[in-house]
Amino acid sequence: MWTVIESPIGDLRLVEHDGAITAIEFSPFREALGRPLGDRDDDHPVLVECARQLGAYFAGELTEFDLPLAPDGTPFQRRVWAELLVVGFGKTATYGEIAHRLGMTNAASRAVGLANGRNPIPIVIPCHRVIGANGTLTGYAGGLERKQLLLDLETESLF
Repeated sequence: MWTVIESPIGDLRLVEHDGAITAIEFSPFREALGRPLGDRDDDHPVLVECARQLGAYFAGELTEFDLPLAPDGTPFQRRVWAELLVVGFGKTATYGEIAHRLGMTNAASRAVGLANGRNPIPIVIPCHRVIGANGTLTGYAGGLERKQLLLDLETESLF
């Protein structure tokens, strides 16, 4: 099942399968992407709750999501995504820091970056909080403008 919501960073398609969020997609939406979409259901309880929490997040009222998540990926990707959940609201980490947290060296930074870029549930699994070693913004599946807006939203919500 899926639904679409409006947000300050453009429309988002929320995708649910077997009672868990499997994807959050930025517009313009691409068809299927190999993930089951099913029918549109704006009243599905998991999608309604995801939309509610995202609305609270964008309003600066929510700093931690509490949703059932089922991102589809390799074991390594899932380890990276789990580590992203540890990067707190309003904070950032570098690709190298994530690699170190996974028990790897800086040489794994590129692999961490690739896994980060394949995160199917952005915002909730906060891949936007990962930055380059020199503190600059690096690639983001939703575009660097969206990444900057998300980081700004979190920074402004802290004050």
